[in-house]
Parts: sequence; C-alpha cells; structure tokens
Amino acid sequence: MSTELRVLIGCEFSGVVRRAFAALGHDAWSCDLLPAEDRSNKHITGDIRDILSDGWDLLIVCHPPCTRLCNSGVRWLSKPPTGKTLDQMWQELEEGCALFSDCWNAPVERIAVENPVMHRHAKERIRNYVEPAQSVQPWQFGHGEVKRTCFWLKNLPNLIPTNIVDGREPRIHHMSPGPDRAKERSRFFPGIAEAMADQWGGYALKEQAA
Repeated sequence: MSTELRVLIGCEFSGVVRRAFAALGHDAWSCDLLPAEDRSNKHITGDIRDILSDGWDLLIVCHPPCTRLCNSGVRWLSKPPTGKTLDQMWQELEEGCALFSDCWNAPVERIAVENPVMHRHAKERIRNYVEPAQSVQPWQFGHGEVKRTCFWLKNLPNLIPTNIVDGREPRIHHMSPGPDRAKERSRFFPGIAEAMADQWGGYALKEQAA
C-alpha cells in the first residue's frame, strides 16, 4: 500500500499548502506564475496548464485569479474601474474562466478548486460547471478571521472543521491598498491547509488502497 500521493498545488507561491502535504510524507509540488516564496525546489514557475497531465493523484488549486469571477466584482463588467476598458474587463473574465475550466476538467481523479462566490457570467463560461460543494471560514480552522472560501470538489469529501475559535475579524477585507495587496490576499491559511493534507490526503490514500 502506497503511503504517499503525488500532489499538485496550483496557483500557490507561498508554499503553505505544499508544506502541509509534504509534512505528512506526500510528494507535493506547487506551481505559480510567481517563483516560490520559500525558494523550494518543489515549485514549478509557469502556467499550471502545462503540467496538468503529468500523472498527479490529487490537484488542489488554491487561489486561481478570481478578480473578474467573484460576485463582489461583477459591477466592473458594466462600469470598468479607472484605467480599464469594458473590453478589458470581459477579456479578463474569459481568461479567468478558461483557467478555472482547464483545472476543473483536468485529467486528475481528485480535484479541489478554491474560489470566492461566483457571479452568473462566470458560471456560464466554465465547462461542466457545478455549484461549489461547500464553503468554509478561517475561524473553523484556528484563525480568528472572516473570509468565506468556496470549494469545488471532485471525488473528495467536504472538509470538516478542526478548531473553531473566537474572532470574526475581516482582516483581508480591511487590508490597505498597495502593490502587495493582491499577493497578500491570496495567501492561504495554514489551519485550512493542514486540514486539507490530513483529510483529503488520508481519504485519497484509503481510496487507492480499496
């Protein structure tokens, strides 16, 4: 019986989820357009779509570009922000949907894609779209913060909360504007990452052994 999985963590530069899986003995790799923040040699800098067919047991896409897909930004599709055109907004939507679609329909048996709540224009453009299996909050996994995260799951169970704590501070929402804001907003919560590694990793190993 195998005790490790080949795990690809997509759209992650921080290594938070990769390290959580590696700590449990899995062959975990991250991939992002940005280089690895921790300079790990288990990181691939580039487009995740180039390696989706490389024989992974589990694919987790942690934070695909979601600015144009999420419900909170749908207003920009009718009135673009300063410095952008309407055509640019819709083109960015198409590109975001294409990436989500390619990951969701990847040739991997078990897939989890994380994203905020989507608007209808995004849903209409994603191939084989289904509604998210669940949404979770950081405070269910040891972080006293509010940031609703939806998971689209394929052949994986819903995550079970591991450490419900006090605190409902929307730190991410209140983050000051700046050049690193988008980067910091995409940083994953270690408590959720550890739950993924433990629960989804354990589930996949049992399924392989069955």
